[in-house]
Amino acid sequence: MSANPDVATSRPPAGPQGHTPHTGSANPFVAMAANLRTSGIYIAFVVVVLLFALLTDGLSLSPGNVTNIVLQYSYVLVLAIGMLMIIVAGHIDLSVGSVVALTGAVSAKLVIGSGQPWWVGVAAALGVGLLIGAWQGFWVAFVGIPAFIVTLAGMLLFRGLTFYVLDNVSLSPFPAEYTKIATGFLNGLLGGNGYDAFTLFIGAFAVAGYAVSQFRTRRARIRYEQTVDAMPLFVLRLVAVAAVVMAFAWLLATSRGLPVVLIILAVLILGYSVVMKSSVFGRQVYAIGGNLSAAQLSGVNVRMVNFWLFVNMGFLAAVAGVIFSSRSNGAQPSAGNSFELDAIAAAFIGGAAVTGGVGTIPGAMVGALLVGVISNGMQLLNVDQSLQQVIKGLVLLLAVAFDVWNKRRGGVR
Repeated sequence: MSANPDVATSRPPAGPQGHTPHTGSANPFVAMAANLRTSGIYIAFVVVVLLFALLTDGLSLSPGNVTNIVLQYSYVLVLAIGMLMIIVAGHIDLSVGSVVALTGAVSAKLVIGSGQPWWVGVAAALGVGLLIGAWQGFWVAFVGIPAFIVTLAGMLLFRGLTFYVLDNVSLSPFPAEYTKIATGFLNGLLGGNGYDAFTLFIGAFAVAGYAVSQFRTRRARIRYEQTVDAMPLFVLRLVAVAAVVMAFAWLLATSRGLPVVLIILAVLILGYSVVMKSSVFGRQVYAIGGNLSAAQLSGVNVRMVNFWLFVNMGFLAAVAGVIFSSRSNGAQPSAGNSFELDAIAAAFIGGAAVTGGVGTIPGAMVGALLVGVISNGMQLLNVDQSLQQVIKGLVLLLAVAFDVWNKRRGGVR
């Protein structure tokens, strides 16, 4: 089993010099089955978006609603990045919701309660998140207590500390500079008549970057004689991605412009995607989750990798805590309830395997957006809250069931 799930096919036997690499599979049905795991979530996302657009008479795809989805579910996307890495390594973290609450409470206590500058609150929240991650990483990596138990204890511990820091009362409001982290926009930098040209420029820049990256990946796979898609299919996929990205950029541009929190998300997604796909640390995470014994025999320092995974999760939970408190314009003792379930659901729906070793950052992001679109669509349709929970639970169950079925039939891992 490959430690890196981004490598969709194995290298064929070496041929004579000048051997032409494969472009596609001899059996298109086999190729389709092999790519079902990675492409199925994207197809499901498009289907769900179009379904709710039809059911709401286009309201779900209105510029204002699309912007609200980005603002409302940004914290889930941040948590899903860290949770995906934890799950790939074969662990789970049940404490992230409580960490979100505690870091937001620390920031509010300093900024609102003590009158400190907004950036002091942000720095303190991030510092607390790193300390929490180190605390939990120590028990998991060096003491050997299962992550489920450590983070379950952390869920209770950090929730109690949140009540203590806030003295069981809410604190609000934050200064305007702090609230702009989650509710601010960049617009008007390049002008535009009825739309924000800067947002469209950023969208076009993202499309160009994606295209260059895909062409470079394709050339590398051809150089190593790996199977690649036929050029027409490859170009079609690029055009489809470009159309989706530019449509999304247009909706933002015709609303309020580019959200500041989206810039934060883009930096995190790009950075962590590179880490998981191209760095030694990322390959070690996949190796540990895929086959722990083999990783140990290969010289991977499993303890240190696990330790830094939880430090990273604490940091990202703190980022989510800052974003959530900024959007809420305050800190509440009950903040972050069930956030860990949203992050776990995003990772599993996005293709992570329950046994570890499989999953990608983009997949987790689409999984989080899928949950967000479903929740938002049901709210627009005035679906009862209890039924919303039932539907989201069924979506998660079906996603995990697909993972189990895919492995039993010998699917791609």
